[in-house]
Amino acid sequence: MTKEERLKWLTDEVNKHNKNYYVYDNPTISDAEYDALYYELVDLEKELGYSLPNSPTSRVGDYVLPEFKKRKHKIPLYSLNKVKDFLDMEKWMSDMRKATNKSDLTFSLEYKYDGLKVVIEYTKGHYKSATTRGNGLVGEDVTMQVRTIKSVPLTIPFLGHLIVQGECMMTNSAFEEYNETADIPLKNPRNGVAGAVRNLDPRETEKRRLDFFCYDVLEVENKTISTQSEMHEFIIQQGFLTGNYFKILSNIDEAKLYINEVDKVKSSLDVMIDGMVVKVNDTSVREEIGYTNKFPKWAMAYKFKPVELSTKLDDVVWQVGRTGKITPIAILDPIELSGATVSRATLNNTQDIERKQISINSRVFVRRSNEVIPEVMGLAERADDAIDIIPPKICPSCGENLVSIGANLFCVNHKGCYEQIIDRLTHFVSRDAFNIEGLSIKTLQALFESYKIAYPYELFKLNAEMLSKLDGFKDKKISNLLDSIEKSKNIDWQNFIFALGIMNVGKKTAFTIAQKFKNIDELKSADFSSLIELDDIGEIVANSILEYFADSLNIENIDKLFELGVKINAQAEVNTNSYFSGKTIVLTGALENFSRTDLTKQLMNLGANVTSSVSKKTDLVIVGSDAGSKLDKAKSLNIKTINESELIELLNINN
Repeated sequence: MTKEERLKWLTDEVNKHNKNYYVYDNPTISDAEYDALYYELVDLEKELGYSLPNSPTSRVGDYVLPEFKKRKHKIPLYSLNKVKDFLDMEKWMSDMRKATNKSDLTFSLEYKYDGLKVVIEYTKGHYKSATTRGNGLVGEDVTMQVRTIKSVPLTIPFLGHLIVQGECMMTNSAFEEYNETADIPLKNPRNGVAGAVRNLDPRETEKRRLDFFCYDVLEVENKTISTQSEMHEFIIQQGFLTGNYFKILSNIDEAKLYINEVDKVKSSLDVMIDGMVVKVNDTSVREEIGYTNKFPKWAMAYKFKPVELSTKLDDVVWQVGRTGKITPIAILDPIELSGATVSRATLNNTQDIERKQISINSRVFVRRSNEVIPEVMGLAERADDAIDIIPPKICPSCGENLVSIGANLFCVNHKGCYEQIIDRLTHFVSRDAFNIEGLSIKTLQALFESYKIAYPYELFKLNAEMLSKLDGFKDKKISNLLDSIEKSKNIDWQNFIFALGIMNVGKKTAFTIAQKFKNIDELKSADFSSLIELDDIGEIVANSILEYFADSLNIENIDKLFELGVKINAQAEVNTNSYFSGKTIVLTGALENFSRTDLTKQLMNLGANVTSSVSKKTDLVIVGSDAGSKLDKAKSLNIKTINESELIELLNINN
């Protein structure tokens, strides 16, 4: 393919994806993949010295839906040029200083939202109209749709004529809530907001619980705004959301510091941002700096590495968990996502597959955030040779017939299903359960293969002769393992509950149960009403507990644990008068004097709620060495932090 042919192909390809994105609200590639195509086209046009008449680089936006009334913008709208790295940004800052002849020029820094750009007009303090960006000159009249957004003020203190610009957003929490009941789930919040605002029925817009984040004043009557800082404060005074992030930069070092801080915590925000926007703070020099036909020269966007990309779905495998639940796992063409190579992602269950309409050989969107397991978000583009995903009828591990319960498939062969058994035993011996050191997955597999050990109580029947027949087990290793097994027989009540492996009962729920029910007999006889009244326990968890204790095999296995010498330590009463009582606490970094598990338990016994992520609801962050993004986010939210020495002092006071 010649460069000229490549130019035409890129022009057509980018236009195609623009139409998919703006007209059909159905993107078939990720933003990162689109950017790669777009900037290749930009570079090639520069090299060849011309562009085609229909080049997407020659206009700001794209299509206006014919179903909507068109409205001409009073102030032309521009897109944002992007810097590729901090070197580009440093050069741009230098160019701005040269253009204005101001060595002390400062710059504003704000979030770059990944939503739908909208312009809102006010007259005499009242909401008048809302218009999408469209092609920058003409947009779509979405006045009634935007009016349904509760964070858009219908009246404002400023009584003159005002036009503001911002981003309609669907928060991550609203997106997840919507998808829980949607017949066809949304692919991502950006797709959700586009389909909501650009919907002819405002009632559909309202259902998606959108927000509007304002960041620009395009026109203001009889008022001078000299800086972006003044503009930001003016926007807040009018009652708009701004995202609560605004900085003033003097140099590239500050830009690096602040942008890298946001990069670390962006995935924990409730709104999707794909970068940061840097603007010349002094608005009086912006006209002097000027515009290209597409971008303002005085503003620039810095894009983060993508957390979502599209790739080919090669296959689906079905994994068996400790409860017998069958989970589909997507096998993907490997992609680099958030600094990691991703080749596998979760698909949750069979109902999830149907709702997302995905198929083997097709391209799917994959998302990774907060260092969690990647998830397939939805179909990007169905392939011509697509193969529908057929749920298995027999267990992939043992070959037994599967049972369908709700949206999930289960293998009920608890005694003979290899994967189920190994997962169950691994859970039982884990640190937050019986904490039996020396029983690795490899050893548990060897015990099953040699002695058909399938239930946890059978581990307490192990002896030196049995272990000596396993590969790698000599006298010292045998002695250490038997000592560890014996030591584990004395177990705290909340650890015992967690070790049972009851479906949907994690560590936090086990602690809640242990506070209410003081022993196994009380828990066995618990009814639905006594369970549902507890914090962290809803109908699903309550029914899981009832079903577990209704199974005579589970009761038999518990009784055998006691017969073999297991003794439960009484649960400590929660100290409701401690410094930590009622506080939501997050641990981060390496601690020298505590194990994470023991400290969590101690804090919970002092009335704390220990969680894994920092949010506005967090009261305290305990910081060890090499703390990372959680500390950064705590600082950005002005949340109190203490080090290990301060923690020890507080614990001594409260114990």
